[in-house]
Amino acid sequence: MAGYVIADIHGEYDRFVELLHKIRLKEMDTLYVLGDILDRGPHPVKTLLKLMKMPNARCLAGNHELMALECLKFLGKEITDISIEELDEKMFDNLVTWQYNGGKTTIDEFRKLDKSMRQEVMDYMGEFLLYEEVTEGETDYLLVHAGLGGFTPEKDIEEYSLHDLVWKRADYEEKYFDDIYVVTGHTPTQEIDGNPRPGFIYRKNHHIAIDCGACFRGGRLAAICLDTGEEFYSSSNEDFATR
Repeated sequence: MAGYVIADIHGEYDRFVELLHKIRLKEMDTLYVLGDILDRGPHPVKTLLKLMKMPNARCLAGNHELMALECLKFLGKEITDISIEELDEKMFDNLVTWQYNGGKTTIDEFRKLDKSMRQEVMDYMGEFLLYEEVTEGETDYLLVHAGLGGFTPEKDIEEYSLHDLVWKRADYEEKYFDDIYVVTGHTPTQEIDGNPRPGFIYRKNHHIAIDCGACFRGGRLAAICLDTGEEFYSSSNEDFATR
């Protein structure tokens, strides 16, 4: 029985399936998905539907799930005078921000679902956790999508806001805990200053950053086994483009 962590699939369904084959996930294993399943890539909803059928998958919320949930609830309403009136400046900004951040692929697949399945998908996302505390062997891990915004050693995890957990990027130059490893997605490792291996899992100061930019050119989807520390990678964008 092992625990594996993946983050920021972003609709890259083929890479996700490829990575599952590489880690040889068993029924008794647990797969932790650190959010941002949706948007950008070609098959975000298809990926979500696969995860819904995996009883050993535990999904955390990313900022893209939060954007999608808020907007899909509005877009799913019948066009009535009341719903049009609800399109205030805040909702308009939410829709524009989501669209700018790659929401079109999610909308395109979501609209093909029947009404019942749309509700099931939204209910499923609504149950996503904000963080997960895991112990594997003798090592403790904190799993969270983005980081711990406004980190201070005195603050309990319950005191961090939604924004702190799903939007604020981790500070990899600061060790948050001496006895806990913080595993995050959200920040592609290509964008971490001083990273000697851009596009691969990054480890520093008890941080483990596993968003390897699967939806970007040259990026890949990554997984880490919490038991052994072993890293797994899908093919990169260039590899898929030449097939």
